[in-house]
Amino acid sequence: MLVSTKGRYSLRVMIDLAEQQSDRYIPLKEIAGRQGISEKYLESIIKLLVKGKLLTGLRGKGGGYKLTKAPDQYTVGDILRLTEESLAPVSCLEEDAPSCPRRDGCRTLALWQGLDKAIGDYLDRITLAELLRPEDGQP
Repeated sequence: MLVSTKGRYSLRVMIDLAEQQSDRYIPLKEIAGRQGISEKYLESIIKLLVKGKLLTGLRGKGGGYKLTKAPDQYTVGDILRLTEESLAPVSCLEEDAPSCPRRDGCRTLALWQGLDKAIGDYLDRITLAELLRPEDGQP
C-alpha cells in the first residue's frame, strides 16, 4: 500500500477545514493558499470529498467548503478509502480483483489478509479530531 499525493492532500484538506471549526464555508483559494496546493489540483480532490459526502460546498459569494460532520466522526480510513483506489497491500485483495487461481493453495494469503486487516483497523481507529491535536503525540 502506497498512499498517493491525492490521499495525503485529502487528509490535509480535511484537517484544514476541521481547524476552522466554523459554520462559514471556506473558499477553495484560502485552503489552497494555506496548504500550498494548486487550486486546480485541489478542485479534483475536493470534488471527490463532496461526492463522498465528507464535505459540502456552496457556490457564489460566501461560498466554499465545510465538513458535513464533527471531526471526531471521520476516520483516516474513511478519507483514504474514498480518495485512494485501494489500501490493499497486494493486488489479490483489492475489491474488484479477479479470483486468483492459486488462492486455495496460497501459503501467503493469510499473511496478506492479516496485514490488510491491521492496516484497516489502524486507519479506522484514528479520527480527524485526533489529528488536530499534535501535542498529544502520534496516534
